[in-house]
Amino acid sequence: MDNADYLDVALRLTNATLTDVDALRAALHDEPWWSSRAGERDLEALRPVADGLRHALAAAVAADTDGVRHAVNALLAEHPLRPRLSAGHMGEANWHIHMADPGESPATEVAAAAAWGLAHGIVHFGPSRFGHCGAADCDNYYLDTSTNRAKRFCSPRCANRVHVAAFRSRQSSSSRSSGEAGEGARRS
Repeated sequence: MDNADYLDVALRLTNATLTDVDALRAALHDEPWWSSRAGERDLEALRPVADGLRHALAAAVAADTDGVRHAVNALLAEHPLRPRLSAGHMGEANWHIHMADPGESPATEVAAAAAWGLAHGIVHFGPSRFGHCGAADCDNYYLDTSTNRAKRFCSPRCANRVHVAAFRSRQSSSSRSSGEAGEGARRS
């Protein structure tokens, strides 16, 4: 993994519902080393981490520089990196770095990776590049890497849903206006 992957972990953990172990495993699907070992204790340990990530991202969206700094530093202090070099698992050569001792619970490494990923994302992109989904029924956060900083939704699915609803609303209003105009002409 590289730092961009850790930011992705932070955003997936932030946006996960974390209602049960399956939801946690789904959020960690790209990291089978974590997802396959995640259990109930990891779920309980990662819920407050996800809350802390949401707090930091809410501060970023609100342009609260002090809030971002305090929230991210609190995450880093509570979930410090303890990097370990690994040559791979199960006899395969695959050099990489774990954010914590691989023998510890997945929650320990996921929390450290997410805290580091968000910190690195704030430094690399700046807090103004993070956003909160513009769909009324979505509470997800996202990173806007568009050239013109125009991203308003966490996913194409949310964008399409909002745009289709707006289109249908305009069509409905237009139909009603046309119908009322037609009725007025008939009355004359």
